[in-house]
Amino acid sequence: MVEMLPELTLTNDQAELAPLAAYAGKPLVLFFFPRASTPGCTKESIAFSEMLDAFGAADTAVAGVSKDSPKKLSNFREKQGLTVDLLSDAETDLSEQLGVWKEKQMYGKTFMGLERSTFLFDASGKLAREWRKVKVAGHAEEVLEAARTL
Repeated sequence: MVEMLPELTLTNDQAELAPLAAYAGKPLVLFFFPRASTPGCTKESIAFSEMLDAFGAADTAVAGVSKDSPKKLSNFREKQGLTVDLLSDAETDLSEQLGVWKEKQMYGKTFMGLERSTFLFDASGKLAREWRKVKVAGHAEEVLEAARTL
């Protein structure tokens, strides 16, 4: 399992390169969501967006990551009024390194997809905490409390 924030560059929802190194020097929350504009992913992204000021007060950056294209993420941001950074991991490089690109099953079909997970890295890029198989209700609040302890 990864102990440090990988040195990768993703693409943001504006189709600009977004190196993870740009977050260096402050704690970082990366929340992985399976697909933009689905009910659970929308609720989770809105919760983190609504708490962005509180994360800022804890000097912590927040970014949502999915396999969606930058255009789909941009539409998601606009439609939902999201304020968190949205990053596209279209090649699943980061998702695979963090072990969240998994075989899943739904309606009897097996497919590869993102497992809803969140990672908290400290200011030096070291993994401080992780949440797997996240349930959306109350999750952003729990992550904020953990970020405040760093």
